[in-house]
Order: sequence, then structure tokens, then C-alpha cells
Amino acid sequence: MTIEEKHSHHCERQDHARAHTHKACVSLVPIFNHLSDEQLDEIMVTTQSTSFKKGEMIYHAGEESNALYIVNQGKIRIYRLAESGKEQLVRILNPGDFTGEMALFNETTHESYAEAMVATKVCRIRREDLQSFLVKYPTISLKILQELSSRIDETEKQATRFSTESVETRIASFLAECLDAEASGRSFTLPMSKKDLASYLGTTPETISRKLGDLEDKGLIRQKPKKKIEVLDLDGLLLV
Repeated sequence: MTIEEKHSHHCERQDHARAHTHKACVSLVPIFNHLSDEQLDEIMVTTQSTSFKKGEMIYHAGEESNALYIVNQGKIRIYRLAESGKEQLVRILNPGDFTGEMALFNETTHESYAEAMVATKVCRIRREDLQSFLVKYPTISLKILQELSSRIDETEKQATRFSTESVETRIASFLAECLDAEASGRSFTLPMSKKDLASYLGTTPETISRKLGDLEDKGLIRQKPKKKIEVLDLDGLLLV
């Protein structure tokens, strides 16, 4: 094989790997995974892949919002800053989750910050491209509306917790939801640091540590290394 042929073969392998990554990213997302292979291929062509190191910003509040961002690998934290400068964690995105959906409906700016929590790969689809797909494949619009509805419900739930529940109850409810999401056994790994959990539940890391200790003293949970939690009494946890 000549040098030119080797180079051509190498480029073909790179293109194939890139295409495979893009398709895997697109097919992960609930708003797309109901489409046929041909339709996924069409969307894949418009997708751009970008890698971010831990701590790198995907976007900042105030920047133009002109694309949908899909998490292919890694984890992203979405947060806002209060006037005091205090962070309020909005949500954490895992592979298959997306952000930037408001750009699909009008020209706007980001209201939140998006930061890579670990080494992360993101697939990006421009507003113009995605809008054309919404017209061509209306089922995507329905899936997006379902996701937005789910996020509104979660936001309302968070607001209710802040105004009516004690910190201990908020933590207990969060742990019960984590266990339910795992859907197997009685143990799970906390999906975020105590600092992020405190931001998400509207308290401090010190309070999180103290309340977890209180729940452990009551025999409801057991804390294990590497952020693992074992639920010993789910019914009791739900009554906190």
C-alpha cells in the first residue's frame, strides 16, 4: 500500500469513527430515538461534535443561544447565579440529555451556565438545521414538548420543596428518588457532589453532611465510600 493509499485509508477510518460517534449521540436522545435509521443519518450530517475538559464551560449566561447541545459522553451541570453571586444548580445532564432547547423557538440568550463536570463530549445542532427537522418530522416537536413539560413539573416540585419542606425532608425525598431511578437493589451512587447537592436543594454542604449523618443515626441509610448510599428503610425515609 502506497503512502497516499495509507493516508486515504486512515482518513476513511477517521470519517467512519466520526460518523459513528455522531449517530450514537443523536440516537441516544429521546427526541430522536424514535426516528428511522435514514432519518437519523440525515440529522447526523448536521451535527458537530466538541470535547470539553472537566471544569470547561459549554456556554455562559448572556451568550447567544443558537443551538441544541446533546450530551454524548460525560456530565454537565446547569446552574444560575443569584444577584448575590450564589450558585443555584438547576439540573445535571447525563448522556442522552440535552440543553439549549429554547433556541429552537426564537432568538434568545442563555439564562444559565453549562459546565462540564468531567471530560465530556457534546453534539451540537444549529437552530436553523433543527428547525427544518421540526417541520419535516413533527414527532420531534412532540417529544421536545414532552421533555419541556417534564422540566416544568420538576421546577414546580423544587419550588414547592423550598417553600414547604424542611431541609431533612428535601434530602430524604431526593435520596428516595435516586433509589427509584436506579431501579435495582438498595444502593446507589449520589449523582453529584455534596456542594452541588446543597445548591440543588437550597442549603449548605455542611448541612447536607449533618443531615445525612442524622438519617444514618436514625437507621434509615448507610453512607459508604465513593458517594455510595445504601437505603436501609425506604418507608421510614419517605416519612421524614
